[in-house]
Amino acid sequence: MSARSTTVLLCAALVVYFVLLTGRAIALLRTGTPVGIGLGIGVLLLPIVGAWVTIATIRFGFQAERLAQRLAAEGTLPDTTDLPRMPSGRIRRDEADAWFEARRAEVEASPDDWRTWFRLAHGYDIAGDRRRAREAMRKALELAER
Repeated sequence: MSARSTTVLLCAALVVYFVLLTGRAIALLRTGTPVGIGLGIGVLLLPIVGAWVTIATIRFGFQAERLAQRLAAEGTLPDTTDLPRMPSGRIRRDEADAWFEARRAEVEASPDDWRTWFRLAHGYDIAGDRRRAREAMRKALELAER
């Protein structure tokens, strides 16, 4: 199953969940009691916040995908297929760290190039640091918009 198919499936499940939550919120609001109304408002906020987070995450993914397509067209998309892997398929930690250090040096040498930040984000990702990978990708997106 591709990442795009998985995303569509999960979004469909979230829509069903949000509809069910909204139904529960309306039922609570209809009780007319202060507690029911308070809980109904709280439950109604959950699908609203959830939809916002889902949309922001999908938008971020599409933007990162567009940058990856630009790098692929230039022939400079990061390639980690030659790095040794563990039986689970993940890149060995020491190799991922070494690959990451090379990407960090690229960013230090050219901090205003979105391509180096994209590769650094990939380096963080393979090293297992998802939070910093997202931060570096946000920086790449910001620089690419200039």
